[in-house]
Amino acid sequence: MADKEVYYSDYLQLDKILDAQQLESTKAGVRADDEMLFIIIHQAYELWFKQILFEVDIVGNIFAQQGINDNSPDLQISVHRLKRVATILKVLIHQIDILETMTPLDFLDFRNLLRPASGFQSIQFKILEARLGLKYEQRHGQQYYVSQLRPEDVEKVKNAEGKKPLSDMVNTWLERMPFFDNKKFWEGYKSISKENKSPYIFWNDYRWQYDHSLLEAEKGNMAHFDTLFLNEKDYPANRQFSQKANRSALFIMLYRDYPMLQQPFQLLSTLLDIDESLNLWRYRHMNMVHRMIGTRIGTGGSSGKDYLTATISKHSVFKEIAELTSYLIDRHHLPKLSSELENVLGYSRT
Repeated sequence: MADKEVYYSDYLQLDKILDAQQLESTKAGVRADDEMLFIIIHQAYELWFKQILFEVDIVGNIFAQQGINDNSPDLQISVHRLKRVATILKVLIHQIDILETMTPLDFLDFRNLLRPASGFQSIQFKILEARLGLKYEQRHGQQYYVSQLRPEDVEKVKNAEGKKPLSDMVNTWLERMPFFDNKKFWEGYKSISKENKSPYIFWNDYRWQYDHSLLEAEKGNMAHFDTLFLNEKDYPANRQFSQKANRSALFIMLYRDYPMLQQPFQLLSTLLDIDESLNLWRYRHMNMVHRMIGTRIGTGGSSGKDYLTATISKHSVFKEIAELTSYLIDRHHLPKLSSELENVLGYSRT
């Protein structure tokens, strides 16, 4: 039996897609030519959100395993998928350039016909934030962030929030780094300080080196260093990443040039790229809203520009990883690792 022939428009279901632009202005008998652009841009956003969720779920399934095999393709696949997400987000940012070819007066031709519809009702974007790791208590405007949704859509968002997010999985992955708790990796290590702030000789040495790298005006960083990496009893309970995960993430950043740590570093770096791109998209969106409607209320009833401004700082999922760069020192002063650990990090089995 011959294989069924596939026709381009049938495969892409173009009859559905190209007939999915139903202008409210046309229904109302009002001419508003730019509504077509407005619809297509937002439909494109939702299609890209679907692809991003698809990629994030693939990575989430990998990290949901009992343990990622460092010798398997898992980490490389995860980095590849997340880099694709970061690239898609750049496209979303540039789509605002197209939308801004519509002037405020063009928008006013049909804006009032859209109420109470709003991008605030994008279910996929709320699910994406939840899947990445934005928790309910971290959200700005908790009291109404699902108030405008249909009951079935509220359930979808709540279900997404009830699943273990990518940030928690990354935290677990970072915590399993075995180097600090395995004494064999430190048998040949030569300490350079007499510090005794930590049960780990490496972190005693690193703390000493970090302290000596600070300017006088930066000395206050030492209290934060001890809280984030050493003093368990002082560690804030509401942080996204644990103290153990912080130590692993910082170690990856410091010794990223070793082959075994290159992919872990790329993973952390790409998560920061995603966070940065999401915030840049929010920033561009906020500026566009301000340009279009000034201080007026959004079509969905939010405070418009003010609401979007607040989400830029509050909705960053991986900002704690970004903050770890405050505790880096230059390569020339890094503690020299033992030959046993260097062999492992270099994939040597000799």
